Amino acid sequence: MDRRSLLEILDAGLRAADGRRCVRDCLIEERPAGPIHLIAVGKCASAMAAGATDALGKDIVDGLIVTRRGYAGGHCVADARFRVLEASHPVPDESSLAAGECLMAYVGALPRGAPVLVLISGGASSLVEVLPPDVGIDVLERANRWLLGSGLDIFSINAVRRRMSRIKDGGLASALWGRPVLALYVSDVRGDDPAWIGSGLLQRSDAKLPDDLPSWMADCLGAGDAPRVPVGPVKHRVIANLETALDACAARATGMASRVTVHPQWLEGQAEAAALRIVDGLQDGPPGIHLWGGETTVTLPRRPGRGGRSQHLALCCAMAIRGRTDLQVLCSATDGTDGSSEDAGALVDGNTVERGVEGGLDPAACLAAADAGSFLEASGDLLYTGPTTTNVNDIVIGVRGLSG
Repeated sequence: MDRRSLLEILDAGLRAADGRRCVRDCLIEERPAGPIHLIAVGKCASAMAAGATDALGKDIVDGLIVTRRGYAGGHCVADARFRVLEASHPVPDESSLAAGECLMAYVGALPRGAPVLVLISGGASSLVEVLPPDVGIDVLERANRWLLGSGLDIFSINAVRRRMSRIKDGGLASALWGRPVLALYVSDVRGDDPAWIGSGLLQRSDAKLPDDLPSWMADCLGAGDAPRVPVGPVKHRVIANLETALDACAARATGMASRVTVHPQWLEGQAEAAALRIVDGLQDGPPGIHLWGGETTVTLPRRPGRGGRSQHLALCCAMAIRGRTDLQVLCSATDGTDGSSEDAGALVDGNTVERGVEGGLDPAACLAAADAGSFLEASGDLLYTGPTTTNVNDIVIGVRGLSG
């Protein structure tokens, strides 16, 4: 199967989970009554806010949009009603604190009883932050760098993040007390629980901290665990998730292959082990197109190289299918950026390893250095989509036994 066909399948999934379309369709179906204020936080915050303006028009009084640097696009930037801020991801910095300060000031100025539409997508954990008095930005950055390189899953990472924050774990909901809130989510967490999307800006959770955290981090945990004021009425609705994207991928793949298999197992755990499960599924399953989704982890060395979990996963798959002429694997982050790179992932085949070796690189050494992106650049297999308008975990598309 040619590269273009696999990219068409991926694109179908991204379009189905597009934040603008999903917000617009939801609000047309369930339109809030009267004027409303808007808050949007996350990687696809601008697109989600644009969807709200499509549906609600002049009923939106004003709004604050916080997104990742480079993700504002043209959505809502020219609309005088909105203030658009770009902040740091995946490691929060001073811009994240500035965004958090602006958000709390915006909320504080809202009239009591004023309806609020809150749009949340993945990345919100890093993009806005309000710290307890005894936690500094140096500790925040150090903690997040450690967490992101630890190999912990997103639930464990966010369990720590929410305990170091005054805005997470329901903190924003407390600040919105007395105002009815409709919250729409593009989910990037397994189970789609609003308490975990964006570290629970609008909902608390009895989160269990992971074991074996560094001693220097322990003193900060609980610093943000102050009593919350009562939370006003919040209506939560998840409007797009990984299933949304995978269903669309499967529909687009139908007709391209004799059979399309959607694997129900959530891809998780270390990328090396997940790659073996993917390749086993291709080898043991029927010929055709195979789809997986989820979020793997990578334990990073002290000075990681280029790439992220999707590129790491792709290179692990490439090593497992080395020399095969009947297998291809595409691994992609749905938000368009993977780890430290601006690439979304990679599309590998049985000759990927040979191409990279010819380029002078060692695949095992690149994996050990968390530098899969450099190897995949040498092999010519990197996948670049640019910033997308969604964020619903990662997608893997495998092909067995099809020729282009």
